[in-house]
Amino acid sequence: MTAKIGKVEVFSIGMPLVGTFTSGGKSNSVTHCVVVRITAADGAVGISSIDPSSKAKSPHTAPELAQAIRDRLGPALIGEDAGNVNRIFEIGSKLTPAQPGAVAGVELACIELTCRRQGIALHDYVGGAVLDRVQFNGWVGELPADAAATEAKRWQDAGFKSLKIKVGTGVAADAERVTAVRDAVGGGVQLRMDANMQYDVAGALELCHAVKSSDMQLFEQPTPKDDLDGLATIRRQGGISIMADESISDHASLVRVIKADCADFVKFGIKQAGGLLPAARMLATAEAAGLPVVLGHGFGLDLSTMAEIMLGATSHNIVPGLECVGPLKVVDTVATTRLDISSGSIPLPAGPGLGIMLDEAKLAQYSEIAT
Repeated sequence: MTAKIGKVEVFSIGMPLVGTFTSGGKSNSVTHCVVVRITAADGAVGISSIDPSSKAKSPHTAPELAQAIRDRLGPALIGEDAGNVNRIFEIGSKLTPAQPGAVAGVELACIELTCRRQGIALHDYVGGAVLDRVQFNGWVGELPADAAATEAKRWQDAGFKSLKIKVGTGVAADAERVTAVRDAVGGGVQLRMDANMQYDVAGALELCHAVKSSDMQLFEQPTPKDDLDGLATIRRQGGISIMADESISDHASLVRVIKADCADFVKFGIKQAGGLLPAARMLATAEAAGLPVVLGHGFGLDLSTMAEIMLGATSHNIVPGLECVGPLKVVDTVATTRLDISSGSIPLPAGPGLGIMLDEAKLAQYSEIAT
């Protein structure tokens, strides 16, 4: 039975953060997101959210993605079968080829609608879960060493088994921060460090050697995204496993990273991949290439977070410690119940779909005027 799309709604959301977060040299106190709700002619509903990075540039900002869905994708999807996701993806890719995030928003909402009609969770839609519980990754910002150590211990005491340490301040300060965190948490926590492209090859290698004794799980994106040769050099000479993140923007870029032999891990999220099904295909490609995947994005609403939680439970090639931790960074939710991941892990959610309902009052409270 088809589910013809009768309405596509778009909500531009400005969700305040619990503090000011700095990543890649840019600070922000609000995350700008897009919520999509698709309603079929028979009343069935599907929802999703897309959460561009604070560093997103045109045409990938939240207002631009919202406008693309509102003005182009939405009208074109009226009357289409929400269950025919290949057709939905084809339409979206033709209308907004430069904005895969917009396509991801409508694709996931259509899949969520289909899951609700079938009474299954999102992880069942993509083949089923292999995990009964999912773990999350905490983070430590570019803080002074003593403050970083205190923050890391707080995450450990809460139950987190892995942490990301932001670096980019400079080799001396970064090495002091990493060493202090390792001393604070001991050997029972996996540590990742993330430079957000703020190093060159020489500086990254110097940092690798400076933290050699800290037993790092991986070093995320030390150099600019297009410098795959630089990543490969650091991988060969630094003694720490390298993860490509910003270098991964779609399936083709994942293949380029694989061919360049410049990473031991890769990272992406559903929006970054261009949708749930593209993300699932990228997971399969990475696994075939022998590359474990760190899944998730740092700033997001409960909807996109839950989608990555459910996808993250479907493969043992996904590294424990999902990075979809947006709910820990925002003051509230637009759902009727709030997702609590503050203990570092949760049981596998059951759905149907995402198992989340939108709160109309919260949508209105955090709505931003479209521009």
